[in-house]
This record gives sequence, structure tokens and C-alpha cells, in this order.
Amino acid sequence: MAKKIPIRKFSVRLIVFSAIMAALSVIMQLALPQYSTPALPFIVLFFFVITLFTLYIVLRDDNGKNERRFVSSYMLSRILKFFSVILFVTLYLLFCPDDDRIRFVVAFLIIYFLYSIFEVVILKKENEHQHSSEENKKQA
Repeated sequence: MAKKIPIRKFSVRLIVFSAIMAALSVIMQLALPQYSTPALPFIVLFFFVITLFTLYIVLRDDNGKNERRFVSSYMLSRILKFFSVILFVTLYLLFCPDDDRIRFVVAFLIIYFLYSIFEVVILKKENEHQHSSEENKKQA
């Protein structure tokens, strides 16, 4: 059984990534306010919270249970993230000014994809690291 990935390690990486995203959103709002949405900081905050929560679901200690639990946890995290995204976008679009909707959706999709890429890259890198560590232990 593979050792579980420590949530603290991912939390630190997520905080650093989110700080970079927040800085970029502030720069975007200052440099190009006509192309930016006022919701940009809230979008970054939303994705920070939802990514941290979904990573917790996936990476929490499973006390030696099999890989099926990892797959189930991952699928549960995807479903929760999907419904959270739908709810966030729907609520914002219901209450936002009409002239901001397109900028909001474009910014939201860009940030969604950036956080998704971050999540996949981090999980894949850690999975490869774990498998190489297990291979080295078996050969020794």
C-alpha cells in the first residue's frame, strides 16, 4: 500500500500558488481595469478554499485502506467541486451587473483551469515520487 501524501505539503504549495494568483489578479485590476472584473479576488479566494477542501478529501489519512478509497475520494471531490462552481457562478451571475458578466465568466474559467492544472500536476508529481520511492525500496 502506498504511503498517503501529506496534506500539509500540498497546503503550503496551494498557499504559494494562491498568493501568486492573488498578486496577478491585483496587477490585472490595476493595469487593465477595463478587462478585469471586481470579483477577481473573490474568485481566487473561492478556488483556494474549494481546492484546499477537495485536496483534504482526497489526501486525508485512510488508515491503510485500498486504492479504491482514493478513487472514490477523488470522484467525491470532483463532484463537490463541480457543484460548488455551479453554485458560485449562478449566484454571482444572478446578482452582478450586466456589463460585468462576460469579464467574470472569462476570468472564472481561466482561474478554474489554472487551479485544475495545478492540482493535476501536483498530484501526478507526488504519485510518481511515491512510486519511484517504492521501487527503490523493493530493489534494495
